[in-house]
Amino acid sequence: MSTLEMTADVAANGTEATVSVAGKLTETVQYPREDQLRSGIIQRATEVAREHGTDVRLTSKQSNGVFSFLVSGDGRVSPDNTAKPQQHTTHVGPLRRTPPMTVEREEEATIAPEPEPTLEAKEEAPEEGRRSFLADDSAALPPASGWRGLITRTTGIKIAPSAAEQERLMNIRAVSQHWAGGRSIAVVNGKGGVGKTLTTAMLSAVFARHGGSGVIAWDNNDTRGTLGWRTERSSHNATIQDLGGVTERLMQPTATIGDLALYVHHQSADMYDVLRSNPKLLASDQRLTSGEFDALNEVIKKYSRMVIFDTGNDESSQRWLRMIDHCDQLVVPTSPSGEAAESAALLLEELSQRDERSAQLVKNAVVVVTVAERSTPATEVARIVAGFEKVAPRTIVIPFDPSLKSGALRFDSLKPATKNAWIAAGAAVAASLNEQEA
Repeated sequence: MSTLEMTADVAANGTEATVSVAGKLTETVQYPREDQLRSGIIQRATEVAREHGTDVRLTSKQSNGVFSFLVSGDGRVSPDNTAKPQQHTTHVGPLRRTPPMTVEREEEATIAPEPEPTLEAKEEAPEEGRRSFLADDSAALPPASGWRGLITRTTGIKIAPSAAEQERLMNIRAVSQHWAGGRSIAVVNGKGGVGKTLTTAMLSAVFARHGGSGVIAWDNNDTRGTLGWRTERSSHNATIQDLGGVTERLMQPTATIGDLALYVHHQSADMYDVLRSNPKLLASDQRLTSGEFDALNEVIKKYSRMVIFDTGNDESSQRWLRMIDHCDQLVVPTSPSGEAAESAALLLEELSQRDERSAQLVKNAVVVVTVAERSTPATEVARIVAGFEKVAPRTIVIPFDPSLKSGALRFDSLKPATKNAWIAAGAAVAASLNEQEA
């Protein structure tokens, strides 16, 4: 049976395509989202196949390559084994250590064959015992997005995830893990307006949504902290001052995790809890001594597996310094501007001279560069990233997203590329924590 040719030229925006059948009939299709466009094109191919009584070879030409599938009149979709996928080569420049700043690319995952062992290696290799019947399929996760995800969901055909999807799945696995004894992460930069609060909220959401409950975002700010303003409020108005008055009671053996709910604010969709500062008080009325911070920290450690500190700009306050003494990981947010980046770099330099433990925190720090304006040149972002290469081992770029500029911070409101970037940032933090355990 002959096969009818159908071509879909997908525009760069991913939501529009020019479709032609047998090189003659041409039409333009548009959808609000990329996944809807893919479904619409396959549906159109199914209709053409049914109308002509033959299979359709659907060739999709996208910005990252050319892919071919066979579509039958009953809606079955299968890979076209007679066509070899063509791909574009993407040059990796100065941002090689950062996630892509554009939408996720669909790339073919290639696995290099293992070399055949030499005779000597065969002779020296120990005999293998019985192989377990319980196969490790932890890496065999199906693709969740793109053409591969659509075909997997609609046909049941097993297609390997793309390289971008594999990286995303690995990052999700990294942020899903738990660490024995819990971990504390401090989000620090002495300059205001560089993204400390949104970084705290987004990392808390990433670790809680994928790793489960037990994540607390703590607004450790002497001045008017805004974490409470940009997150959900529970049915009460409790702040850190209220929790400070009951630390002894909550450390008693009879106290339960439900008791803590009276003092933190649960985020219904993002699944973490917020310990608010009091924005109505002056700094002089809500400063904490080192002892008061320690008492609060003991309570939080008892009832959580991870705490992420949002911080103020006063690096000399007792609560800020005591936080550094207790934390396991530094995350340093900055915008792609010289002033913000210089403030971040100076802070790391100062901490590296403070004591041995602080110097180790600096050595393992993760820098997060958040693009706050759509008009920011990519060259400026690259300059900032390159400048941190000798300062911090990991630098992650968060692309511009209007949902982060103001208002409530909700992970679900982000664009897919921004979500993936924050998951990558969480994975970088997880990798740093794992290295410290090694």
